[in-house]
Amino acid sequence: MGHWWERDILEPGKLPLLLALVSFVLSFIVVRTIARLIRAGRGPFRNITPGGLHVHHVVPGVVLTIVGGFGAVTSGRHGFGAAVCAVLFGTGAGLVLDEFALLLHLDDVYWSEQGRKSVEIVVLTAALVGLVLGGFLPFGVDGLSPKEQHDRGLVASNTMLNFLFALLALAKGKPRTALIGAVVPFVALIGAIRLARPVSPWARRFYRRHPRRRARAMLRAYRHDRRWASPRRKFQDLIGGAPDRVSLRGRGSSGDRS
Repeated sequence: MGHWWERDILEPGKLPLLLALVSFVLSFIVVRTIARLIRAGRGPFRNITPGGLHVHHVVPGVVLTIVGGFGAVTSGRHGFGAAVCAVLFGTGAGLVLDEFALLLHLDDVYWSEQGRKSVEIVVLTAALVGLVLGGFLPFGVDGLSPKEQHDRGLVASNTMLNFLFALLALAKGKPRTALIGAVVPFVALIGAIRLARPVSPWARRFYRRHPRRRARAMLRAYRHDRRWASPRRKFQDLIGGAPDRVSLRGRGSSGDRS
């Protein structure tokens, strides 16, 4: 454990990344918990509305992200300053991405169906950063043996290959597979060799003159969505809370959260 911590976290300068990830996850959990308590009318928390203006938590999130990001640029990867900037950046990123749907739609859709995108992007971001953190960094480590150099070089080569497969999976309309597959071996490969989603750039380019292949892609997409839509919604509701059923765009709920 100590050898791993020194070699793969401290020496290559990945401690700020770890601190940023922990801060990112904790800030999302805390702000979602507060928002759900406000929505349920429990606890001492209330919306911040100076002068009647509802201040969304994306605002302090942007400020923290800017301060932490610029601070990280000037502080390097080691030292107390880098750790502080990483915490600020991770906390701000958690607040911002918790309202990713608001930024995407330019509307208060926090508790609507569209608001599920915020939970999805937070989970994907945390998973991707966690996978990068848990992998071996092929550069930035001194005193490697020939075997360690070979192993880390192999990891770097596989990562580049996985990244190419991830780009192909992305072109086929599979962003989740592409994100995870950029780090996890074989995941992107599976997404790259399987049929593309019917509305993806790949399908529009290569399935246009192949009606049978296009029909297979539509059928596979329909079966996939029918199989996984319900479990994915339940997982999103467990993390972020169930959306309002009254309003499709969530306009009636903007005053019920932080």
